[in-house]
Amino acid sequence: MNWEAVLRLVLAMIVGGIIGLEREQSNRPAGFRTHTLVCVGSALVFLTSEYVFEAYHEIVNMDPTRLAAQVISGIGFLGAGTIMHYGPNIKGLTSAATLWVVACLGLAVGAGFYWGAITTTIIVYITLKLLKKVEINLFKNSGTTEISIELNNIPGQIGKVTELMGKLNIQIKDIDITPSEESWIHVTFLVSLPSSITRKTLLAELSRIEGVLIDWEDETNDT
Repeated sequence: MNWEAVLRLVLAMIVGGIIGLEREQSNRPAGFRTHTLVCVGSALVFLTSEYVFEAYHEIVNMDPTRLAAQVISGIGFLGAGTIMHYGPNIKGLTSAATLWVVACLGLAVGAGFYWGAITTTIIVYITLKLLKKVEINLFKNSGTTEISIELNNIPGQIGKVTELMGKLNIQIKDIDITPSEESWIHVTFLVSLPSSITRKTLLAELSRIEGVLIDWEDETNDT
């Protein structure tokens, strides 16, 4: 058994899993298992390229990077599946980007470029965890506000909310979804309100949607 190949595959599982775990904790469409599988698969592709090159380079001229190059272009179909439209807004671009990054990480690990892969994993994790807080603070300082609601966990509920916001010309900066009770989810929107809409007006409009609960007591405490 080639223990070096086993080491590379295990390391690919670890670095891909670290990024996937952050996506899983953020309740994103592509989570822990998806990122792990993409990274391991990419590592296997590069290992396969090396194996084929070593086995047949004396018989035919081969480019060992050709298979790896197809991973970079081919990962787009999976990333596209994580991108969703919420009315005029788009969600999932960050998850699509992390899938592309873990594919690159898998290739790096498969090629034995360990320190590059580990350093990149740390940078990506810091970007996802810490820079998001910086981004939210910047948004808050630029006239945005945070809206938290409870939604009945049935298909189409988030779509109803975002459709209403679109009609009110409200721009959604970010959406964070966390489980609440068995049939409910807690959704936090970071939004930019037009001058004609106040926070209280928006919440009143949202409360008219069936299956939406507003914690008015919490809103009173905030003010």
